[in-house]
Amino acid sequence: MGAKTERAERSIRELIASGQLGPDGRLPSERQLAQQLDAGRTTIRLILMKLATEGMIRSEHGRGYFVTAADDGSPSGAAHVEAPD
Repeated sequence: MGAKTERAERSIRELIASGQLGPDGRLPSERQLAQQLDAGRTTIRLILMKLATEGMIRSEHGRGYFVTAADDGSPSGAAHVEAPD
C-alpha cells in the first residue's frame, strides 16, 4: 500500500474512532472523502470495503457507509476529515 493510501486509511479510521459521527453515523460520501484526503475514489472505495470487512463500518446500498456500534473496540484518535453537516 502506498503512503497516500495509508494516510487516507488512517484519516478515515481516526474519523470513525473520534466519535464525531456517533454510533450509526454516516460517513462523508466517497467523493467528499476523495476530495478531503486528496485520494482517488477507487482508493477510497477500497479502504471503505476493507473497513466494512473489519466490521468498523457497514454499507447500505444507495445510502452510503455508516459507523457500526461503538463497542467494536475501535482505537480512539483525532480526526483529520470533517464530518458532513
